[in-house]
This record gives sequence, C-alpha cells and structure tokens, in this order.
Amino acid sequence: MLSQKLVKIMSSSKTLLITLSLLVTAVLTQAAEQKELIFLNWSDYMDPEILEEFEQRTGITVKQTYFESDAHRDELLIETGGRGFDVALIDGTSIRILAKRGWLEPIDETDIPNLKHINPRWRAIHEEAEVYSVPYFWGTLGIAYRQDLVPFPVSSWMDLLRPAEVLQGRVAMIGSSRALIGVALKALGYSLNSTDAQELKEAEALLQAQAPAVKTYKYVSLDENSALVNGQVAMSMMYNGDAMMVQEQHDKIAFVLPDEGGSIWVDYLSILSASTEKAAAKQFIDFLNEPEVAARLAQFVYYATPNLAAEALLSTEFKSDPVIYASEEALKKSETYHRLPARGQKSRAAIFSRLVN
Repeated sequence: MLSQKLVKIMSSSKTLLITLSLLVTAVLTQAAEQKELIFLNWSDYMDPEILEEFEQRTGITVKQTYFESDAHRDELLIETGGRGFDVALIDGTSIRILAKRGWLEPIDETDIPNLKHINPRWRAIHEEAEVYSVPYFWGTLGIAYRQDLVPFPVSSWMDLLRPAEVLQGRVAMIGSSRALIGVALKALGYSLNSTDAQELKEAEALLQAQAPAVKTYKYVSLDENSALVNGQVAMSMMYNGDAMMVQEQHDKIAFVLPDEGGSIWVDYLSILSASTEKAAAKQFIDFLNEPEVAARLAQFVYYATPNLAAEALLSTEFKSDPVIYASEEALKKSETYHRLPARGQKSRAAIFSRLVN
C-alpha cells in the first residue's frame, strides 16, 4: 500500500517537473523570439494605448525615436546610413529622395491587406509614394493664435508676416525652408513651389522684415508648457491637428487656414530597407490601418485619416470640423509641395541660412 502511494507521489512529482520544464522552455522561447520595432516619428503623433494593444496582440514591442523636423529626421538617417530603424514617418516630398538612396523598402500590397481602405487620392499625390509608403495622415499648415492676445481677426498670412506692434517678439515660425519660404510666397500671391528668382527675392525680403518680431524658428511644444499656452507666443505657424491638441491646454487658442490658402501635406509610413524586422513592420502598418484602430488614432492626433473605412466610423462632429477637414474651397486655394530642382533647393537653402542662422 505504501509503495503504491510512493509511486503515485513520484509520478505526480515527475509530471509537475515536466510541466514546469515545458513552461520555462515556453517562456524562454517567447523571450528569445520577442521582436522589437524602432519607429522614427514626430513626438505626440502616436497613441501609446494603440502601441500597447499591438504588443498585447502580437508580442511585438514598438519603441519610438523622435525627430524635431524633416531635416533632423534625414540627419538621423544619414548618420546611420538608413540603419537602426524599422519604420519611419516620411513627408511626401522626401519619399523619392530617400528611395533613391536605397533606404526605403517597396510596399507589397499583399503583405498589407488593409491598404484596400486607403483613399487613392492620398496614396498617389506624391511622386513614388504609392511604391514606397502608406499614407498616415493628411492636413494643412496655417496660423494658431491667442484670441485674447491678438486684438483683431486673423485671416491672412500677412497678419503673421507683417505683424502688428502688439506681436513684436511674440511670433513663432517653423524651422523648415519649404514651410517658411512657402508661406511667404503664398502671402505674396505666388505658388509655394515657385523657383522664380524675383519671387524668391520678394519672399526673402518679407521674411527678413518680419525677423525682428520672431521669438523662435523652432516649432512650439503642444503641452501645458507651450509658449502659446503661457503667452510668450501670441501667434504661430502650426499644423491644424497640433492646434487642436494645444487647444486642450488653453481655450483661447484658435486656428485659421488663411484666405490665400496654405500647404496640404501628407505624412507616410515607410519601411526601412535595412530593417531586420520587415515582416513585423508590415504587420504593424497593417494593424494601424484596421478601420477601428485608424479611427481611434485620428481622434487622438486630431488629423484627417486617409483611411476611408476608418473615416466612416468617425463622428459627424469630427468630420465636419473645418480645422481637421478643411473645406474643398480652402483646399482648392492650397497646394501640396512638389519636388524642386537642385537649383531651386539650393536657392531656398541659402535664403533659410541667411534668415535663421
């Protein structure tokens, strides 16, 4: 009788040891197989809860590295030769340039089934975008201002570029040659893609005359410490969704797309050709384009989604907000950035250097 009990105890112990061994092996295997993606992105441009959900579903973690401007992003890529990142947020005009360097992986639609939800208008609006990227969000560049500090209605780029006395030292611009020179050209009635020497000369003169009133050429932050919130800045160039975000910190902040029109931008997600986690990167981009996920993300960043199925899930209030979704009339007055010839890029770089440095 005793021997039978001993056999049962030994058998149970053996079973327990086998179970524990299998469990430990499974945990170690999972740890060894756990993947990590490095996502090169703007700050405040991704919902952390969505990243957590992706990790819970797939076991893949996503770590973000932030850049402060398109130029800064390109510097990071140049420093590494395009290595060290798996997914990058790319502006439309840079896609062709980065693809030509061999840094971007072509997109295979069979690997990202949710591409079927993307509005073709935004996929093909920039050269090579359809080949190397997936649209993330689109929007406009306009003016954010404090209604309690600006004693007049804001409606024109000239309100920013020829600032009133009350705005001296309280204007914020963007440290991007395309954006900075583009709005000056637009204010003067020219195309923001102009390469005409005389028009560029006039744009530079306008910006140089404005310079004493400019507090900073760095993009203002969007949190409670923002210069627009504490009043150090009363008027700023700003992207529409960012204006909505900073409004959460101060209810007197307003946004306007000037009467002359502005720039229409599209941000894209691209997979880096040097990535060692391409399959996981494709899985991540596909996840972000699940309609319910894309709709939640649009509400987090306050930007218009290019995902038609996600758009159908958004509230009428969200879709009818003119700050998020500019009217067709306003969009007709606005332009997307086009790739400039080398001479045009050099001219703008020289203007920017004389102005900012």
